[in-house]
Amino acid sequence: MEFRPFRVRLTTRFRGVTERSGVLIRGRAADGSDAWGEYSPFPDYDGERASRWWSAAMEAARGEWPPAVRSEVAVNSIVPEVGPAVAARLAIAGGCVVAKVKVGGRGSSLGDDRARVEASAAAVVALGGMRARVRVDANGAWGVDEAVRAIAELELAARAGGADGLEYVEQPCASVEDLAAVRRRVSVRIAADESVRVPTDPLAVARLGAADILVLKVAPLGGVRACLDLAEAAGLPVVVSSAMETSVGLAGGLALALALPDLPFACGLGTGALLAEDVVARPLVPRGGMLAPGPLEVIV
Repeated sequence: MEFRPFRVRLTTRFRGVTERSGVLIRGRAADGSDAWGEYSPFPDYDGERASRWWSAAMEAARGEWPPAVRSEVAVNSIVPEVGPAVAARLAIAGGCVVAKVKVGGRGSSLGDDRARVEASAAAVVALGGMRARVRVDANGAWGVDEAVRAIAELELAARAGGADGLEYVEQPCASVEDLAAVRRRVSVRIAADESVRVPTDPLAVARLGAADILVLKVAPLGGVRACLDLAEAAGLPVVVSSAMETSVGLAGGLALALALPDLPFACGLGTGALLAEDVVARPLVPRGGMLAPGPLEVIV
């Protein structure tokens, strides 16, 4: 196998970082073709969590992904904690008509969040009409009562922008128990992200009735096949999302989305639009709101 270090810049600060770095791994698939994996865990990952990322990278570098059941997937745009004007532009990047809006950050008030959600909703509705959707992600920022209040406010903001409310709220609270409490008190769907990929018991979310949707990220969960097994065991709808990888890492998320038996929601695989540069000649970015696989011509 061949190992190539990389470092790429982001266009916008995301999760407190302005660049992504790691190692690309070139291996060989069973048919003799090149296969590429990406190892790029976040700096705060401990050894156990980083080891899952390594497993996913090696699965990719051996070309061991399952066969696809579809040829492309719908994706959402990603709107970081930016002002309304920038949010409106990012919401429709790549022709997306589903926008995922970050909310609840330390540098963003609820008023800021409302403005960002309304601007994003107006943009995707103007582009997609009845197909437009807005979802928000709080990354576990709220307590239970705070989440219930914020969700009500953001639901109104989405409607003010012309959307049919919020499609779902991702990880409003940090703990599984708090997610379950919020889910009992709101009508908006609750999606679990960190509560699936951080703990050692990812199925607790399903067992405790804490979420309507699972957000699965291939690298942090140990690979495409590990995610397929988790989705089957949980029995909940899945949204496949990225972990801010390059196009090599995104290809793993796309492989999962292409292989899932059912895929009722747009996937969070449009983050290539937030990279100022990439490691392949033709980056995996959405076109017309859709993402399709292509050859990975690595250029680093």
